[in-house]
Amino acid sequence: MTYKPLKSYGGWVGLILGLLIFGFTIWGINFALDDSDRTLRIILYVPTYLFLIIYIYLIIGAFNMRYKIEEDALVIIWGFYKKRIEWEQFNEIFEVKGEPNLFPFLTAAWPGYMVGLYSGKAFGSIRMFATHIQNGFIYIKAKNALLGITPADQKMVEILLNKTGKSLQTIDMDKMSHEQKGESIKEDHFFNLYHKLNVIFLVVFAAYLGIFFPGSGAPKFVILLLVLALALFIFNVSNAKRLYQFSSQGANTTLLVGLAVTGIFMILSLFGVSLR
Repeated sequence: MTYKPLKSYGGWVGLILGLLIFGFTIWGINFALDDSDRTLRIILYVPTYLFLIIYIYLIIGAFNMRYKIEEDALVIIWGFYKKRIEWEQFNEIFEVKGEPNLFPFLTAAWPGYMVGLYSGKAFGSIRMFATHIQNGFIYIKAKNALLGITPADQKMVEILLNKTGKSLQTIDMDKMSHEQKGESIKEDHFFNLYHKLNVIFLVVFAAYLGIFFPGSGAPKFVILLLVLALALFIFNVSNAKRLYQFSSQGANTTLLVGLAVTGIFMILSLFGVSLR
């Protein structure tokens, strides 16, 4: 039998975000650089299209992620990838209650979609194939993997228990001590402040160019600054979240650096547009 994860629009959210981000990036590079900048254009196009290919695979995974119960194993299907865990390989099955404190390592995540390798003080390294985990998830400890899933049908969990002969244990995040859960990004006011400021700076930058660039006679290169600011934002935010579990100060500094660079790009664009 095949079971779906909790209902989510993660695939559509990812598709829309991808169209906006990659569409603008490819257009911006092409618009800002002419044939005389062909080498720079190629240098920017190569990583853009490489990331686009990876992103397309992530979107495919978001739409076809599912959990399959076979006679002798649980099979997790994501994109073209299949993870098979035979019943005798199961060690423990937990129901995690409450929102877990997890940090990304090699992951893809946006609203309604969470896939990849995460780590957390209460879990260790865990591979997630999930949609919504705000209210918890099913945590599987097996001989060959630590996995997190979010099946929509509770009957799947009952089948897992019957097939493996295990009992369902509980991990209540709300009852855990701060030492057990570890530092939380969501509770760090400075991290959240710097993250919001990065978003605000990027939106203001885009709005300014959208309003004042057309017809200003400013060099097209200022559009490339916005493309670079967008790429820097995505890179910095994702790396700050990875870094946080090791150093909250390092994560905050990473966001501040991104904020400063975006601010410099805004000032350069301001002079480029206003002085024309």
